[in-house]
Amino acid sequence: MDLDLSAEQQAFLDEVRRFADDEVAPRAAAIDDSDAFPRDLVARAGAIGLMGVTIPEAWGGRGLDAVAYTMAIEIVSRASATVAVILAVNNSLVAEPLLAHGTDEQKTRWLRPIARGSAVGAFALSEEHAGTDAANQQTRITHDGFGFRLVGQKVWVANAAAADLLIVFGAAQPDVASRGISAFIVPGDAKGITRRARADSLGVRGLGCMDLDFADVRVDSDQRLGAPGKGFSLARLALEGGRVAIAAQALGVGQAALDEALAYAKSRHTFGQPIANYQAIQWMLADMATELDAARMLTLRAAAARTTQARVASEAAMAKLFASEAAHRAADKAMQILASAGYRRGSRVERLFRDVRGAELYQGTSEVQRMIIAAHVLES
Repeated sequence: MDLDLSAEQQAFLDEVRRFADDEVAPRAAAIDDSDAFPRDLVARAGAIGLMGVTIPEAWGGRGLDAVAYTMAIEIVSRASATVAVILAVNNSLVAEPLLAHGTDEQKTRWLRPIARGSAVGAFALSEEHAGTDAANQQTRITHDGFGFRLVGQKVWVANAAAADLLIVFGAAQPDVASRGISAFIVPGDAKGITRRARADSLGVRGLGCMDLDFADVRVDSDQRLGAPGKGFSLARLALEGGRVAIAAQALGVGQAALDEALAYAKSRHTFGQPIANYQAIQWMLADMATELDAARMLTLRAAAARTTQARVASEAAMAKLFASEAAHRAADKAMQILASAGYRRGSRVERLFRDVRGAELYQGTSEVQRMIIAAHVLES
């Protein structure tokens, strides 16, 4: 695994770091407090290529590789987990599937604005009874003689509040499970779509997460993404890339927690000395740093594999599993080190503690990742 960065990659990551430090970090607490989708920051992210990092320049993207993309997500997440997840959804779950499976007409209409940040994409797969069991799609696709109609509900659709484009999954043949699932590109303002606000979430607030009702939504054949009945395979491939990005998002939160703990341990004095002098504190910091570095190596390995392998199911699952749980432990230890200063509502560590928990849930719970890893281990 060669992780030496090219001059182009380094220049991009320097630009991302300036954006995260100067524009995202000062807004992070307000985004969390208001729970409002930061559309202006998304547009700014698009201006520097963060909405289509791996998309070729010919289609409006930055034209970089998965390693640069993964590193960029970690950098942004250190400033705001919310903005990082918005970017991860747009890149991994919308732009990359459009590049891989879209027709030239679909790419011209949707990929360019999605990659440039003038439009926002969302991925509508999950349903009330189709989360972990994503193949259990209850959204129905029926042919009406001219095109298709979508009827059903989707839940927890990130970016939905501002989405100009939805990739929607549904089943034309419910009796054949995943083989009957197709994906369609649906404009966010299509007639028959109703947005419903979710109950307030614990963390990653401002994600624009909503439920969507599809009441006889009309779609044409040229709106289908990929081959008929191959939507579930498309979703699985998209989620592999998405899980690498979520591993990076978790890492950013975990690193931010370590940064806060280090700064506090050096500045907080008890009994005439900084608490960083106490072995109990040192060992917590050592564990945090070691686990986050190990998670970073797994995450970068998975990112590098995406450029050389058709599938990275196991690598992505390992990265997401370990990074999300290591970051959760880091946030927990940071709160222990800061004690009351971290536990109070409104502290940065309190926000990090809430934000990191979601990384063990969305795009496949930790239990799902263990299922994927176990299947790979048993086959080898």
